[in-house]
Amino acid sequence: MKGSFFAVAAALAVGASAANHHAHDAFHKRGLVPSGVAVGTAGAQESCGCTTRWETVTGEPTLHNPPPTSTKETSSSVVPTSSEEPVPVVTVPVVPLPTPSPTTLQPGTHTIPATTITVTEETTVCGATSTEVPSGTHTYGGVTTVVVTATTVTCPVATVSTSNGVTTSVIVETTYVCPTAGTYTIAPSTTTVTESTIFVYPTPTTVVPGTYTQPAITTTITETDYVVYCPYTSSESQLPVPTSTSPAPVQTSEASKPQPNKGGLGTDGDQWAITYTPYDQAGSCLDASAVLKDLEDIASKGFTAVRLYSADKTDCNGLENVSAACEAHGLQLIVGVYIKETGIEGARPQITSLSTFTRWDLVVLVVIGNESIFNGFCSAEELASFITSSKETFAQAGYTGPVTTTETLNVLQQHKGALCDAIDVVGANIHGFFNSATIASEAGKFVKGQLDLVDQLCPGKTGINLETGWPSAGKCNGLACPGPVLQSIAIKSIREAVGGKSVVFSYHNDDWKNLGQFDCERSWGISSLFDIIGAVVGGVGDIVESVGDAVEDVGDAIKNA
Repeated sequence: MKGSFFAVAAALAVGASAANHHAHDAFHKRGLVPSGVAVGTAGAQESCGCTTRWETVTGEPTLHNPPPTSTKETSSSVVPTSSEEPVPVVTVPVVPLPTPSPTTLQPGTHTIPATTITVTEETTVCGATSTEVPSGTHTYGGVTTVVVTATTVTCPVATVSTSNGVTTSVIVETTYVCPTAGTYTIAPSTTTVTESTIFVYPTPTTVVPGTYTQPAITTTITETDYVVYCPYTSSESQLPVPTSTSPAPVQTSEASKPQPNKGGLGTDGDQWAITYTPYDQAGSCLDASAVLKDLEDIASKGFTAVRLYSADKTDCNGLENVSAACEAHGLQLIVGVYIKETGIEGARPQITSLSTFTRWDLVVLVVIGNESIFNGFCSAEELASFITSSKETFAQAGYTGPVTTTETLNVLQQHKGALCDAIDVVGANIHGFFNSATIASEAGKFVKGQLDLVDQLCPGKTGINLETGWPSAGKCNGLACPGPVLQSIAIKSIREAVGGKSVVFSYHNDDWKNLGQFDCERSWGISSLFDIIGAVVGGVGDIVESVGDAVEDVGDAIKNA
């Protein structure tokens, strides 16, 4: 699997929200902890085994949780006689796989040596994902599939078993008969926690034949018993695998795209950039080929830039894979330096990574922090100092373009005295959905009004909207209601008002996230609004708006009669 690793992904805790703030910054970045162990608990030892189990189930669309295979431990003593042949001992070789192993380090500077592994057969291994859960009993994992007719689904699922204090992640294969069209979740599990925590659980991940390298890493540790996971990346030359056919790539006409503004950010049209995270919808890492395919799709939809939240090498090798895909498909890159609860010091390794980055010609903006002041991860003064020092590092590496941070408007207004001198443009995350008085058709009006205020915060420095969107599912927030049609209406409204200066959130839905406030955090994906299906949804949105206007006209006529 090109450029991938199967480390455990732990979502960050969710911060509080403001009236115009969506409070899902915590979901953009994931940390790493041992698989199958809740963060903050005594972690059991874990190993990754492989078991095969077949089971056929029929019934209505529902959650299906196959019971664990019964395992009975027996012991016996056999005394061989002279006529018995000795029982042969067979040694099964352990095939190394490119799954990152944890290394526990103490404060100081450490060098972890490079390792190379060659995989000759396609293998399913235990990966992992995570979710933040409140106290109570929760259902997680399994494989979710959507079928349009009666279908038999055979798939690998990952689960855990515990014996004598050792937690083992295992892969089992199950067969499920979907009797009718619908959405089915096969083999989920349940867990009970007594307090809010980040719960990590196994997921099946496929390793394809190839040569995988874990590069040598030198790191400075400031915490005691700090666990480091070193990812593997695959070489460009893969071992032979069965060939398959695929559709020819979509050819995109450059003339149809909005043209980037000369000497500035954004475009001269109604569409500019989209946020992207290198995870699949279950929260697992995408390999380089999957990222390449996603960005080909993004380019075909008319976007000219992609915003990446983190330059952390351990975060699915995102910087390397996304920048390579941007280069391949003619996209510009907005690079992020993610600041989490470890504060400024925890973000410094990303600056080190960027100091050796070689694709600065793609980068149009660096964003240091994503609502990090709002979430209490650092002060405005600390952030300003970090931005200033980081600029010096970037300049030495060959980048002299704009650098900024992004916060909600109220935070920017409160701390402009500390931030304005450090930033080159004023970045804001502006979400109309989290203003309870904003209906979908007025999302653009709301966002433009907020952006106009951002433009005035730092004299001589323009404002830019670095995250905006509307959810397709969830609960209403006052007059702001989610839904596919309303999402289409809202995105159209935003594009018409400030599309050329806005980064739309996000490329796809993220089923690995918590539902969050208003049960909407998984449902911000907008890629379908820019293809054939999206055009149909957009057309329905136009009809809804037209009907609404007609109803208002009738109401006005009645009032004037």
